[in-house]
Amino acid sequence: MDANIFHSGAARTRLSVLGLALAAAGLALTAGCGGDSRDARAFVGVILEVDESREALRIEVESGADFLPDREVWAAARRGDVANAEPGAKIRAFLADAGDGNGGYRLEQVWPADADSERIVQHLNRRLREDTVLRGEGRYRLEGEALPRFALYDQFGMLARPERFEGQRVVMNFIFTRCMDPVMCPAATERMRQLQRAAAEAGVEDFQLVSVTLDPDYDTPGVLWEYATDRGISLDNFSFLTGPERAVRDLMTQMGILANEDDEQYWIHSMATLLVDTDGTILHRVDGSQWMVSDFLDRLKGERGTE
Repeated sequence: MDANIFHSGAARTRLSVLGLALAAAGLALTAGCGGDSRDARAFVGVILEVDESREALRIEVESGADFLPDREVWAAARRGDVANAEPGAKIRAFLADAGDGNGGYRLEQVWPADADSERIVQHLNRRLREDTVLRGEGRYRLEGEALPRFALYDQFGMLARPERFEGQRVVMNFIFTRCMDPVMCPAATERMRQLQRAAAEAGVEDFQLVSVTLDPDYDTPGVLWEYATDRGISLDNFSFLTGPERAVRDLMTQMGILANEDDEQYWIHSMATLLVDTDGTILHRVDGSQWMVSDFLDRLKGERGTE
C-alpha cells in the first residue's frame, strides 16, 4: 500500500496520531471539503442563453437571489458549467459578486435542477441510506456481492444509476479533483486513463470506467468535466460521478472507502479499485492507488490477470 501523505494549505506540518496510523496503512491526508460561497446567494433559475466566448450564461432567476433588481442576469461561469449548459435547462447555484469592479456576477456550485431527476435521486438515496444503516457502518460489500443502488450525476449533469451500466463490466474507484498527492488520486486517475487506452487498443468492448468523487461539495458536474477534459480523458465510456454528500458518504461506506476529518478540516481517506460484472456483482477489488493496469486489462479480456 501507499505510505505517502499529503497535507494542503499553509505550511503546517501537524499530523495527528490517527493520521500517522492511517498513513502507514496507505491513506492520504487531504484538505477538507467545501466551496467558499459565503458571499453568494442561492437561487434556482433557467438558462436562457449561453455565451461560450465570454464563458457566461444568461439566467432567469425563478427563486432566491432576491437582491437582484432584474430577474434576468448575465453571470460568468466556469468552463465546465458553460460546456454543460443548455438553454431551457433549470439549475441550482450560487450567485456571487464577480469581483471585477463593474457590478458583475459569477456562478458557483452549479447543479442540475430537473424535477424528475431530483425525485429519483432523493428516492434511491433514501433507500441507500436505510440500507447503509441496516448493514452497519463497519461492514462493506465484498467480492461476490452486488453493487448497491444509488443515483448520482455525471460530468455532464446527467442522472447516473447502476442500471446505466447493465450489460457492461465496470471498473470503479473513488477520487477527488483537489487531491494533489501524486501517488494517490492523480495516480489512480492516470491508471484509469491508461486502462481506457489499453483496453481500446486490445479491442475490449462493453466496459465502463467510473470515478466517484470523495468531495461532492466542491466537485460539481462542471468541475468533473474540466478535470477529465484537462487530462485528455475520453468520456465515451468514462463517467465521473457526484451528488448529494449524504449519498456519496453512504456509497463510500458500502464500498469500503474510509474517510476521517479532524477538527482543522483535514481528512484522510483510503482508496480502492473494483471490477464489477455485467450483472452488478463485484468480481475483484484492489485497495490503495498502486494497482496494475495489466491486472484489470487481463480481467476485462476474460483472463486471470496478475495478482
